[in-house]
Amino acid sequence: MTQERYPRRQPQLPESPSRQWNWAQNATLAHISQIDYPASEAELQALLCASHGRVRIMGSRMSPGRMLALADAGDRLIDTSQLRGLLASDEQSATFAGGTPLHEVYEVLTGMNRMLPASPGVIAAQTLAGALATGTHGQGLQQSTIGDEVLAIRMVLADGSIAEFDRQHADFPAVQLGLGCLGAVTAVTLRTCPLGIYTCHKSAVSADSLAEDLLTWNQDYALSKAWWFPGENQVHLWAAREATDEERENYRLNGDDLLKYHETNDAMNQTVDRTLEHMRSDTQITDENGKPFRTVTRFKDFTDVTGDIYQVFCRGIATPQINVEIAIPLERAPAVIERIKRWHADEQPHMHYPVILRCTGASESWLSPAYQQASCFFGFVVYYAEDGSLSEEGLAFITAVEKLLAEEGGRPHWGKYFDASLYNWDRIYPQLAAFRAVRERLDPQHRFSNTFSQQLLKEATA
Repeated sequence: MTQERYPRRQPQLPESPSRQWNWAQNATLAHISQIDYPASEAELQALLCASHGRVRIMGSRMSPGRMLALADAGDRLIDTSQLRGLLASDEQSATFAGGTPLHEVYEVLTGMNRMLPASPGVIAAQTLAGALATGTHGQGLQQSTIGDEVLAIRMVLADGSIAEFDRQHADFPAVQLGLGCLGAVTAVTLRTCPLGIYTCHKSAVSADSLAEDLLTWNQDYALSKAWWFPGENQVHLWAAREATDEERENYRLNGDDLLKYHETNDAMNQTVDRTLEHMRSDTQITDENGKPFRTVTRFKDFTDVTGDIYQVFCRGIATPQINVEIAIPLERAPAVIERIKRWHADEQPHMHYPVILRCTGASESWLSPAYQQASCFFGFVVYYAEDGSLSEEGLAFITAVEKLLAEEGGRPHWGKYFDASLYNWDRIYPQLAAFRAVRERLDPQHRFSNTFSQQLLKEATA
């Protein structure tokens, strides 16, 4: 079961593979002959009208295979990479094609001296439509998911017709986060605001009072993110606020490049070195500068920075991994942290990577893990070894901690890995029946369903 849920990856693929793999190279999605590349919305409409099997929409291929893999020879995988770019803009919004990568969205908005009110995630390789379909989010209680900044969505339905949804449409909360099973998103209108400049303070703190401190950080700072090392009882904290006039001027004098205030601090050196030892043993990667190691080495860096929201927070290093992230109601987060502390003290589990803590405000999307409640997302990572295998101890850790979080009413991030058998979907998503009704109206033949959504929506009617 673990191998099925967390598959090995194939680090060495043929130069001309006959099948399309997902980004992590741990699942095949389709035979190359089953992929279509529409260059326009009209071509996409024609493809849907001409085909009769099931359809998956492929963006950056970063989700687990269960969301994208085709099952039958007559199914089609639609690559949306040509459906990208800015379509329109005004003083308060911008409309992008659904296949636009997030980094391109951010670059265009920055050039307009605008930004999304939603904080970005750590990487920006996802397509806009893919980010909406899976509930991509950042950090900070004053915002929620990217989908919560959407004003309107345009989709091509399974029969080739066009449907448009704005915030007054009754189905909008379903379309905001549709798991890719309602239609093909071709245009998204996003709310924008003036580009903000932030100063992010980095520090090492004790985890003794983490349960209380987490709430304080998120109340006192516009944006906050923490990496918790339970074994060493330490936290590496990023806390960002709007820059002062002086900081903003210094940033401008720096050519609008990320301004760094170089500081030295060895408070976490031993903690980081122990984590690196575990990762080297787990991954058998010989390159000391390998991507997984760089993600951890950066925890020795306590350089405060000033920059725009994307310069400060889009700092992730994209590297194949198993990533589990579970949202807990914010009011329950302190108790859950204390439970994890007790569990960790009793079991002394192998720590492959620190626990990532990001909080968001409540979401309006029916299937958002933060639906109707401010939430704390607990994130866990296990990197792939050189040969494509995964640390059994690392997997044992995330398996056990996910079970603990599911017992606490956690909701998993749709675009990451999770054990579906742990969750009572009807209980944790009170609007699941309403979502199913929308799906029945928009795609009555379930052409856009995938392996997971078939199970999810079928279970909702059981």
